[in-house]
Amino acid sequence: MNASTEEQVGSSFDTLKWGVIILLLAGAVAGNYIYSGESPFIRALGVVVAVAVAGLIAMQTQKGRSGFEFAKEARTEVRKVIWPTRQEAIQTTGIVLVVTLLMSLLLWGLDSVLFWLVGLVTGMQV
Repeated sequence: MNASTEEQVGSSFDTLKWGVIILLLAGAVAGNYIYSGESPFIRALGVVVAVAVAGLIAMQTQKGRSGFEFAKEARTEVRKVIWPTRQEAIQTTGIVLVVTLLMSLLLWGLDSVLFWLVGLVTGMQV
């Protein structure tokens, strides 16, 4: 067997696994709806178990493994971020609020002037 044949066999099993995952998640939603009279704790536990099993099955697929690797790399990158201090966040928020207020006043004034000019040109005053 060559590499492309082996890859196709793996992808057909992956397709089957994704089908099982979809059925599990749909069953969790349907079960939560059907057993709406039962205890919310029991229903939530059932949904959590179904999602966990679906996640474990997804981890056995190529896309699931690559998604997990991406999440690990993203977590590593988030740790490298230099987050602003509380003071910097407050100052930046204040600047954004002031600029937003100024721009809204500018646009309101421009809208009023244009409304007045159109009224002059058309002869219709509101």
